[in-house]
Amino acid sequence: MNESGSAPEILNLVTYLERVLKDTPWAKFLLLWENVIFSLIIAVIMILLGFLALRKRKLIPGRAQNAAESFVGGLDDFITGIMGPRGRRYTPFIGTLFIYILFMNISGIIPFMKSSTSSWSTTLALALCVFVYVQYTAFSELGFLGYMDRLMEKPRGFLAFSVIYPLLMLSLHIISELVKPISLSLRLRSNIWGDDMLLAVLSGFGLKGVPLLLFSSVLILIAAVIQTVVFCLLTTIYFAFILIEHEEEAT
Repeated sequence: MNESGSAPEILNLVTYLERVLKDTPWAKFLLLWENVIFSLIIAVIMILLGFLALRKRKLIPGRAQNAAESFVGGLDDFITGIMGPRGRRYTPFIGTLFIYILFMNISGIIPFMKSSTSSWSTTLALALCVFVYVQYTAFSELGFLGYMDRLMEKPRGFLAFSVIYPLLMLSLHIISELVKPISLSLRLRSNIWGDDMLLAVLSGFGLKGVPLLLFSSVLILIAAVIQTVVFCLLTTIYFAFILIEHEEEAT
């Protein structure tokens, strides 16, 4: 039994070891921390790939260095294209999110691996990281009073003294901010979980299902990239709203 109850699941490294170590404390440990284990595996793979690509940096880059620099440059252009030049300081955070989520999304089509993003615990943790950083940025850029003023829709004149309007807007905006990590995490989790379930069902067809399984894997790979872009695009927009507000305050 896993997070998805009786839903089918492709055999992976952790579930295989759990079967081998059946009825032992280690088996329960592995099953409980399954998604964390695969998340850590992806993190280690990212570190190793980054080290191998950049360990011998040259003025005239080789293939690995050129690919890494082109990828990072593309992410930087994507982020600054939305947020402006000031958005470059958020490129490391959003770029790391992009690579990490992308690797986790596509790991589900690799034999004996699993997409950790098919678990809400993983996607919620990622969304909470975004939420905390966005709120920190808002307080840093706008200040406490400035941020509260923004959440109350900047009431002026009669509206400022009506009390009801500012409090209503404040309540709505607070609810909206709290909903963001939930919607952000559920969107990613639901799509990846659905893709994993599709692969699990098709793999149960045996050799007859191989052509359809291969075709579905290509579609799932495309979907994995799209879901990664959506998550990071929304994250970039959240930061952009804060920076735009700050620029308006400054002018």
